[in-house]
Amino acid sequence: METALTPIEFARRARRLYAEREAVVDGELRLTYSQFLDRCGQWSSALQGLGITKGDRVVYIAPNTHSHLEAYYAVPQIGAVLVPVNYRLQSDDFEYIINHCGAKMVCAHPDYFEAIDGIRDKLTAVEHFVALEDSAENWIDYEAALAAHSPEFTEVDIDETDLLTINYTSGTTARPKGVMITHRNAYMNIMGSLVHHHLTPADRYLWTLPMFHANGWTFTWINTARGMTHVCLRRVEPPLIFKLIKDENISMFCAAPTVLIGIANAPEEIRAGAPRGVRLFTAGAPPAAATIEVIERDLGWELTHVYGLTETAPLITVCETRPEHQNLPVEELAKIKARQGVELVSSGELRIVDEYGNEVPHDGETLGEITVRGNVVMKGYYNDPEATNAAIKDGWFHSGDAAVVHPDGYAEIRDRFKDVIISGGENISSVEVEGCLLRHPAVLESAVVGMPHEKWGESPHAFVILQDGASVSEDDIKLHVRDNLAHFKTPSWVSFVEELPKTATGKVQKFVLRGGKAGITRQ
Repeated sequence: METALTPIEFARRARRLYAEREAVVDGELRLTYSQFLDRCGQWSSALQGLGITKGDRVVYIAPNTHSHLEAYYAVPQIGAVLVPVNYRLQSDDFEYIINHCGAKMVCAHPDYFEAIDGIRDKLTAVEHFVALEDSAENWIDYEAALAAHSPEFTEVDIDETDLLTINYTSGTTARPKGVMITHRNAYMNIMGSLVHHHLTPADRYLWTLPMFHANGWTFTWINTARGMTHVCLRRVEPPLIFKLIKDENISMFCAAPTVLIGIANAPEEIRAGAPRGVRLFTAGAPPAAATIEVIERDLGWELTHVYGLTETAPLITVCETRPEHQNLPVEELAKIKARQGVELVSSGELRIVDEYGNEVPHDGETLGEITVRGNVVMKGYYNDPEATNAAIKDGWFHSGDAAVVHPDGYAEIRDRFKDVIISGGENISSVEVEGCLLRHPAVLESAVVGMPHEKWGESPHAFVILQDGASVSEDDIKLHVRDNLAHFKTPSWVSFVEELPKTATGKVQKFVLRGGKAGITRQ
């Protein structure tokens, strides 16, 4: 009586239970679950007609649109493998990923037609190019293909260990790696998220998080599992976010800390009228306690910090509050919520270990590496056994994240190991210094990296974006850190910048700052 654990099962259930409920909103387009899943079936049928079979890779390059969302059902339910690609990459990155995964089909939004057409002759395995919107010469028209097919497609046997998606890492320091996520990986992540965060068919979800980012943290399937409404957002801009939250009665969304900073610092006239009680997940980088304070105190929203990696499908931990936390002052509660937290019930086992593989003491001080094993850990890196073996050792996935464990068992990331600053023999957490900087009223964003220092070996260099209209000196910034942290953590240098180099998922590219590749100079 066993059946495969697969997120495709949620589509069957949604059709049965929520057929007439609103499933998708994309601008003027509104689809019920019956209409949405019929479209998924039509595209599955069209894919099979075009020769896409079990195991074939299908690349998508698109923002958060209804046609992109349909891919998370239409492609895997015929046994094919979805490859959602970061649309902010360059043509040579597209070329590498498409060829590396051996894609048989590329589906793209019109914004990327030119980039793909420019490398078409180099995409040796691709047989079909599909225009998800509009029409173009030598591109298959997506809507026309749907219209030519019925929702009935040929069902295939799917095993839970089959590949569901290949998600390419951001490739900030090397070529992107293709993370192989199975049907079981995603299913178990979904179930853990549902256990720890209560959602109902009344919830309406705003797609602020890119769908390509670890399958939208699996909310591409979570929302459907609960019969929620997917509200698509094609551009992540605070005015548009607040407009949709108000107009579409949004109750839930996910966002990286960099997006939260934009939301928290939006002008009052934009924030005015936003409903209180909106819930959100944040992950992708450790959020500053100061940002959490603004989101919860000023907006009245409920923030939950989660942690994971693309390689863990993606969530490993959730920083869920306990009854004893409820009476804490806002500032103290924000510090706890900034931690990565505890294992999700379905994700598997998390240990923070020293260089010898021994678990570190739960003292909130001893640094170790986050390691994970269990249901959500990837099958491996696609076509890259060397990288797989380097990441998974003795049955444990090694994250590269440096963290401590507090006496209550809550994990807290202090840095990526490669970003820990060692100054005069002392370890300095760049995350801690960044959090301190964000408490300065003139600071909007910050990033801290280690730079060579004649006396100390290396020392912190702070890159700071100021609030609009703010004026502050380098010495003022240094004094603020000195007054709030140990003196050796004070930056030796402060650069005021207009922007920070980031990946598409909001992570600051610290290697760019360290190498001076962004042309960043002091003002």
